Amino acid sequence: MIRGKVNSDIRRAETMHKLRGLVPLASLLLLSACGGGGGGGSTPATQNTTAPTTTPLIQAQPTESELNAASRFASRASLGMNYDQIRALSIKGHDSWLEEQFALPVEYHDEMVADLIQRTEDGEFDEATNADNLPFVFRRYVWWHRAFSSDDVLRQRIAFALSEIFVVSEVGGLGDTERALPNFYDVLLARAFGNYRSLLRAVTLHPSMGFYLSHVNNSKADPDNNIYPDENFARENMQLFSIGLYEMNPDGSYQYDANGDPIPAYTDDDIREFAKVFTGLSWGGEYARFGRKWANYVVPMEMFDEYHEPGVKKLLNGFEVPAGQTGIEDIEDAIDNIFNHANVGPFIGQQLIQRLVTSNPSPQYVRRVAEAFADNGLGVRGDMKAVIRAVLLDPEATADPGTYTQFGKLREPILRIVSIARQFHIQSTSEYFFHGGYWIQDQLKQHPLSSPSVFNFFLPSHMPNGEIAEANLVAPEFQITTNTTVIGISNLAQHMIWADEIGGVESPPFGEMSVNLHEYSLLATDVQGLIDRLDMVLTYGTLSEATRNAIGATLVTIADPMERAKWAIYLFLVSPDFAVML
Repeated sequence: MIRGKVNSDIRRAETMHKLRGLVPLASLLLLSACGGGGGGGSTPATQNTTAPTTTPLIQAQPTESELNAASRFASRASLGMNYDQIRALSIKGHDSWLEEQFALPVEYHDEMVADLIQRTEDGEFDEATNADNLPFVFRRYVWWHRAFSSDDVLRQRIAFALSEIFVVSEVGGLGDTERALPNFYDVLLARAFGNYRSLLRAVTLHPSMGFYLSHVNNSKADPDNNIYPDENFARENMQLFSIGLYEMNPDGSYQYDANGDPIPAYTDDDIREFAKVFTGLSWGGEYARFGRKWANYVVPMEMFDEYHEPGVKKLLNGFEVPAGQTGIEDIEDAIDNIFNHANVGPFIGQQLIQRLVTSNPSPQYVRRVAEAFADNGLGVRGDMKAVIRAVLLDPEATADPGTYTQFGKLREPILRIVSIARQFHIQSTSEYFFHGGYWIQDQLKQHPLSSPSVFNFFLPSHMPNGEIAEANLVAPEFQITTNTTVIGISNLAQHMIWADEIGGVESPPFGEMSVNLHEYSLLATDVQGLIDRLDMVLTYGTLSEATRNAIGATLVTIADPMERAKWAIYLFLVSPDFAVML
């Protein structure tokens, strides 16, 4: 059904892109005039760095179904894998691969940003135009560098998903800072495999969140001067980060009162009480004091008890924070109160399923993930490793494509671009895989840490008009899917495939990037063999017969092996079969 919706949206952009009518070749060639790449030469620029790390050749030969299953798993658990990596995964097994990923060291963002800033100050990048502005864009460069080249792909993938739940954004002030956003992102990376309570605490005390949701320098009440605790973070912490709007059953369904209305998970009084808890925090670090205007975004906020609201705070489910505690003790109690709420498992579990696997999981799927959140098998609540295993290895997730009619999700635009780079051997003329992402953001209307509001780019509950809404299903990513972004994705895919240099940063000093399609040019002598390989890598054996025939009919008209390979890849990337993950 979702692939049908993609077909519908693509038809609306048909004057620019004949994405369904892929034959004949003449109509396809019109696509190159829509922007993006162009008919670049088949020989890439000289390269000296390749990402990601090449997987050693493994002699065992997995079956076709094992390869397809590994490719499907990789589309959810990584940022994209090439053929050799998929083959290695299929032999290793999903469980073993997860354990290896859990054990890998964290490839942080902020420490690299700090190093680059220091090197800029030392004059290392003086040859760049407007070198003084580099410190403010390094956070973007480093995000793309990690996305294109990191080995800890599961952690990076989970952190990105968490960044769409715990939203902070360059929109609204944080974009004018050098390290606020990468430092916050490192909190997500560091705790992606930890405990959810630790994640809640770290987010609560992070200065970027304090600025974004206005609980930094949030003072106790002073009625005489019309000062009352700010309620912003208190509200969003419950609504978006933990328990949601309504009381839930363990399977994610709402609980209803006698009138048939959903039961609110919290009240306005609860928000006011939690707002009292989150008073007294200000910037930490050297010269820390409450009310200080100079921000410090690289150390947690500090508590200043004289500005913290005293007294009892009445929180959820009848719990009371006692009077006489320090401000940090109040916060610890409040975090415990939220973390132990029955909603957290199904609320967060369902969102992680949506971000990684499918938009409309069954109640049974949500319940199993919520159970893993409640108890990892050793009596521990909130173990993110257990939750990630439950999300990725659930029987519903690993069942053959087509087993569940409502299964699937639209790929996020930004992840489609990242996967192209990783699946097709992105390489660089320098040690860096940097990109500013500004043109990408303009085309896709999405970029990491750039959401227009705390509600992310799309809502988990978004229902696009038409057959999906009529079936009472959700498809969150369709909220940013328009004629413009469909064309934008096509343009970007074309550019990455045909351009000798992808661009995005100034070179020198940062080098040039391109994909390496030599592997596929060798396969291009056999049209069906080429399609089979791309079907495995990109659509894990789910390519429809109609799409296969249309692509094949086009490819046989192209003689040059490299051009044939490029067109094959491009037509896969703009097809509904790739756009929708099954």
